[in-house]
Amino acid sequence: MIERQLQPLLHELVGVVLAPTSALGDATGQIRPTGVQGVFHADARVLSRAELRVDDRELEGLTRGDDGPHGARFVSLARWLGDPVPDPTVRVDRLRRATRDGLTEELRVVSTATVPVRATVSIDLGCDLAPIEVVKSGGAVTPLEAKTGQPGVLTWSAEGITVTVTGAGADVLATGERIIAPRLAWPVELPPGGETVLRWRLTVEDPRAVVIGPAGEPEWSRPDVTADDRRLVRLLDRSLDDLRGLRLAETGAPRDVFLGAGVPWFLTLFGRDSLWAARMMLPLGTDLAAGTLRVLARRQGTRVDPATGEAPGKILHELRRHEFALPDDGLRLPPVYYGTVDATMLWVNLLHDAWRWGLPAEQIEPLLPYLEAALRWLGEHADPDGDGLVEYVDTTGHGLSNQGWKDSGDAVRFHDGSLATAPIVLAEVQGYAHEAAVNGAALLDAFGRPGGDRWREHAAALARRFRDSFWVDGRYGPQPALALDRDKRPVDSLTSNIGHLLGTGLLTGDEEDQVARLLTTDTLAGGFGLRTMSTEDAGFSPLSYHCGSIWTHDTAIVLAGLARAGHRDAALGLAEGLLAAAEAFDYRLPELYGGDDRSLVNRPVPYPAACRPQAWAAAGAVLLLQAATGLYPDVPGGTVRLAPLAGAELGAVAVDGFRVANTPVHVTVDRTGEATVTGLPTPLTPALPTQRRPTTPTLLR
Repeated sequence: MIERQLQPLLHELVGVVLAPTSALGDATGQIRPTGVQGVFHADARVLSRAELRVDDRELEGLTRGDDGPHGARFVSLARWLGDPVPDPTVRVDRLRRATRDGLTEELRVVSTATVPVRATVSIDLGCDLAPIEVVKSGGAVTPLEAKTGQPGVLTWSAEGITVTVTGAGADVLATGERIIAPRLAWPVELPPGGETVLRWRLTVEDPRAVVIGPAGEPEWSRPDVTADDRRLVRLLDRSLDDLRGLRLAETGAPRDVFLGAGVPWFLTLFGRDSLWAARMMLPLGTDLAAGTLRVLARRQGTRVDPATGEAPGKILHELRRHEFALPDDGLRLPPVYYGTVDATMLWVNLLHDAWRWGLPAEQIEPLLPYLEAALRWLGEHADPDGDGLVEYVDTTGHGLSNQGWKDSGDAVRFHDGSLATAPIVLAEVQGYAHEAAVNGAALLDAFGRPGGDRWREHAAALARRFRDSFWVDGRYGPQPALALDRDKRPVDSLTSNIGHLLGTGLLTGDEEDQVARLLTTDTLAGGFGLRTMSTEDAGFSPLSYHCGSIWTHDTAIVLAGLARAGHRDAALGLAEGLLAAAEAFDYRLPELYGGDDRSLVNRPVPYPAACRPQAWAAAGAVLLLQAATGLYPDVPGGTVRLAPLAGAELGAVAVDGFRVANTPVHVTVDRTGEATVTGLPTPLTPALPTQRRPTTPTLLR
C-alpha cells in the first residue's frame, strides 16, 4: 500500500508570533523535527528543531501559559535531581519569545533542594530552511549542515537566508553526526536553593523576503472594556495581542501596515483576509484600513494575464517570495497571484466604510483612481459571459478551482453532494458586488467624480438578476442558492454564504427576514457558531474545511449583519456560540473548528490544521464588540446610529476607546439595552435608532 503524504496537524501545538516570525512547538516546549513544528520566518522554516534536555534526559512537562503578547512559558520538572523526596525540588522554566528577526529563549533552572545540584543543560538544534508549502504538504526535507566559528555560535545558510544561533556561555558540539543536529550545552552547578538563567537567541537575515515586520506600536486603539460577560473582555484582550503580532508591511514600504492572514500557512499579504480583517478593525481607527488599501492599490492589476489571474483593476489574492506549489493536488500558484473573485469588491467596500468611520479626505483622494479602476474591473472583467452576474473559473488548471472565501476544491456542492462545475457564480459575491457598486457610487458623488448613476443602475440590475436566478425552494421555505453552476443551475445546498448577503442591499427587507430565519435553524446554528453547510445537505461533514465546519470570521460577519439589521435573537445565538468557543480555546479563536452539534459534545472539536492565531478570526472579536455596543457612525453624513446587541441577554457593556474620525469615544450600554455615547467629534450627533425587526421561529413556506 502506498503511504499517503498528509498535511501535518497543529491543533495541539503552542505558537508564538511577532510577524514575520512564528514558532510552533509541543505542549512541553519542545520543537521536534516532525510535522509542522519549527520556527518560521517569511515563508521559510528557519529552525526545525530545538529540544531541551538535562543530563541528556527529557524533562517532565507540568504546564504552560502566555508570557506577554508574543511569548510562552513552559514549566517542567527534573525529578531525578535534588532531594530524594516525593515533592519535586528542581524545575526548569522555559521562556520563549518571538522577535521580528527571530526568537529568544531563557532557561531558568531553579532548585529548592537542600543539597547542591550539578547537571548539564543542552539544546539540540536543526535547520532545514524548508519552504512553507513543503511543510504544509508533509514533505520530507534534509537538514542542513551547521557551521561553527565564534564560541557559542552556529550558522546555517541557503537560498540567500542566513540563520544564526548564539548561546551565551554555551559549549558547541557540531562535529560528526552532530553536524546536522548540533548541540548547545551549559554545565550548571547550583548551591542549595540556588538558580541560574541560561539564554540563547536565533536571528535571521533574509534580504529576499517580500514582507517585513513594521516598527513601532499598533496604529489602532486598545479600548478599555468592561462587560457583565467577562468572556467578551478576555476574548478582546487576547485577540488584540494576537493582532499586534500579525502586523506586516511590504518590503520597501514599511509605513503601510496590514495584517498577515495567519500562522503558520498564510503569514503574508492576502487580499481577502487582510481586507476583511481591516474592515472589522475600523472601530479602533482607520489607519490599518488606510495602510491595507494603499499596499493593495500598489499591486492592483494593470493587464490581462491568465497565468496569474491578473486583470486591469483587479486586487490580488496573495503575495509570496516564490511559487507556492502543493504537488499532490496539482496546485501551483505564482508569487503574485490574483485568483480571487471577491477581493476587488472588498477593497471598494473597505474604502467606503473607512470613509464613513472618518478616514480623512486627503487619504481618500489619492485612492480614487484605484477605486475607478476597481469599478471598471467589475463592469468589464468580472462577468465574462455577460449575463449580469459575477463569476470565476481557473483557466490554468493549476490555480484555485474555487475563488471565493470558501476556496477548497470541494466547497461548492449541490444538496445531493455532487460538485458544481465551473464557471461558478457565488451568492455572497453578488452581494459584495452590489454593495461595491452602491458604495463606489457614493464615493464618486462625494468627491465630485462622474459615474455614480451608472453604478447605481448596475447595482439595481444585479439585484433583479439575482432575484430571478438564485432563489430556490428549500425545506425551510425559499432560500438563496449557494451558487449557480456552469449551466446556471442553482446549487441548492443551504450554507452560511447567504448570511453575507445581509446589509449588502441586494435583498429586500422581507428577503433579509427570511435569510435570518434560515440562519437560526439548528441545521446551521446548532454548533458553537454558524456551520458552513447545513447538516441536512449530503456534503455535510463537521470536519470538512468548508462543508460543515464553523469558521470564526464567518460567524462574526453574519452575526454582525444580523445585529445591524435588527435580528437580535439570531445574532445573540451566534454570539453565545462564539463566546463559548473562545472560552474552550483559551480565548485564541482558531481559523475554524468542527461543526458538531452542541448537544453531542460540550466543547468545540478542533479542526486539526487550522491557523491559530489568524487575522480575521482575531478581528472578529472587535466586530462582536461593535455589534454589542451597536455603534454605527456616518462621519460624512454627520450622524452616529446606536442599536446595541447588549442588554438583558448579553449584559451591560462599556467601551472607552472606540475611534470615530480619529477621536476617542465612550459607549455605554446598560442591562436594559439603553445606549449612550460621549466624546463624539463636532458636528456628529446620535441618530434615533431604527425599529428592530423581530426574528420569529416561524419560517416562510
